[in-house]
Amino acid sequence: MSEFFELRIYEVFPGKMTEWLELMENTIIPFQVSKGMIIHGSFTEKSFDRFYLKNGKREMETLENRNLYIWIRRFKDLDHKKNLYKKVYESKEWVKNIAPIVETLINRNTIVVHNISSTALSIMK
Repeated sequence: MSEFFELRIYEVFPGKMTEWLELMENTIIPFQVSKGMIIHGSFTEKSFDRFYLKNGKREMETLENRNLYIWIRRFKDLDHKKNLYKKVYESKEWVKNIAPIVETLINRNTIVVHNISSTALSIMK
């Protein structure tokens, strides 16, 4: 596997988004970048559109306030990802100081990680 992105989706506990964003932007992202992580962006979901056919007509349903946080990281290859995971998630700083706070702000049982590759016309490379 050559260069690819991770698109990570987290469910933030109700009422915890402000705290989560502060932790991500002031602690987690700077810490991970200091270990070599390449972070392309972070986002909160405003709404989710679902499309379906009903009686032969295309319909759309919009769901709001799902408390989702999404971020994108880039890796050179699978070995690069494994090495960075080790540097970040096995570090004393992560294990002792960061992970215990993370567990109070997001539902770690619902984390979804998509490993994705850009297409030829994508501006994200």
